[in-house]
Amino acid sequence: MSFNLSEESLQKIVQSVMSQLGKDTKPSCGCGCPTSSSTGPNVIVPKSSGDKGIFDNVPEAAQAAREAFVKLSEGGIAMRAKVIDIVKSMTVANAQEWGNYEFNETKIGRLEDKPGKLEIVKFVPGVEWIRPDAYSGDNGIMLEEFCPYGVIGAITPVTHSIPTTAGNVVNMVAAGNAIIFNPHPGGVKSAMLAISSYNAAIEKETGIKNLLCCIGNPTLESFDAICKSDLVNLMCITGGPAVVNAAMKSGKKSICAGPGNPPVIVDDTVDLNKAAADIIAGGGFDNNLLCVGEKEVFVLESVFDKFLQALEANGASKLSSNALDKLTSTVFDNKNGHYALKRDLVGKYPRDLANAIGASVDSNAKMLYAVTDANHPFVIEEQMMPMLPIVPVKNFEEAVIASKKAEHGYRHSAIVHSLDVSRMTMMARELDTTVFIKNGPCTAGLGLGGEGYLSYSIATTTGEGISNPKTFTRRRRCVMVGNLNIF
Repeated sequence: MSFNLSEESLQKIVQSVMSQLGKDTKPSCGCGCPTSSSTGPNVIVPKSSGDKGIFDNVPEAAQAAREAFVKLSEGGIAMRAKVIDIVKSMTVANAQEWGNYEFNETKIGRLEDKPGKLEIVKFVPGVEWIRPDAYSGDNGIMLEEFCPYGVIGAITPVTHSIPTTAGNVVNMVAAGNAIIFNPHPGGVKSAMLAISSYNAAIEKETGIKNLLCCIGNPTLESFDAICKSDLVNLMCITGGPAVVNAAMKSGKKSICAGPGNPPVIVDDTVDLNKAAADIIAGGGFDNNLLCVGEKEVFVLESVFDKFLQALEANGASKLSSNALDKLTSTVFDNKNGHYALKRDLVGKYPRDLANAIGASVDSNAKMLYAVTDANHPFVIEEQMMPMLPIVPVKNFEEAVIASKKAEHGYRHSAIVHSLDVSRMTMMARELDTTVFIKNGPCTAGLGLGGEGYLSYSIATTTGEGISNPKTFTRRRRCVMVGNLNIF
């Protein structure tokens, strides 16, 4: 991927993104929107630039990462495996402490779910994924290996600061790379905590210093500097459209995990109680911060009332139409019919959403829901909060049309609850999403309760899909010609 972009054009892109990051004080969803890093735990201040991988400028970080990459290469696959073991074991061992730390810094999500997001990092694939492909025949032998890029520039979100950092480290180091992180400012302290801890243990066990580098004062200028650095070979972006667009136009190959607004369809062939329980389990996890999380639900009219009863039975609380109107005006800015999501209530608990509009719900409610039409802003706009709009539809075809509109062609994720394979196929073909889950919660699409593997970076925009170690490698072919077949 190559672009001929003038300096003036690049600066315009950066200025556009800058207007969305780092200058506002509102909480952020982690997708390239405003945040403040002025609250939360005390920042980890390095003794000097480069202490335990924390740098105050990109050139020093890039040079240090390059030197670490050379050392990692000298250590071979065994050294990569050792680093991954360190990162996985430390992440699991510190899951409770680090989860609490991140919640206190970001003030978003569900405290109870934060440790779990770190404990499952052990499921992220490692060096076992990069075995070479080999062919042997009458004309000789051919070996294709998966080779590292070198230094990767990684942008991580506030929604999953440490989990995304840890998952990226496992994938990228398994592929043989060193990394420079430019964390979202709203989660930078959490990222620094993990990265400095990893680096201390990695240096002690392997002698490699600064394998993981982090910009301690991340800004869009530091993002721009990473994009322009000759020592950075690849960009990996987990964020919103503005940052993704800037990375893709920077001139570097970029692997981009963009926005999503995953729709759910429930038809008349399934166990409605199970469908409701799965939707609440997925959409309610971490207060719906997951990019794959259930965001809007389309239900066939023939089972609509029974499905609402199933939601109630599984811990969801209904908002009245008046309460929905109040919440809508609280959550969205209406600018001449175009709705823009405010960030104040992103990732908050159901009780916090209710309190914001003077409503009363069970303090233990797992999810709020309200009956809406297919054009309601809660349906059309991605909202990362535990409030599901439930839309009645006449038939499955209408549900697919409405789902496609709500998903906006992001090709991110979609979910269906149906036992009719032809309906599943219809939805899969029409929405063409990167992740498509049938009859389970969204988390099943990440290998949690479903088959597959885990990653926190899902490259929907650039098409690589759920990332794994091969995502961060270059394929190299080595051929030896001649009659080498001994059979």
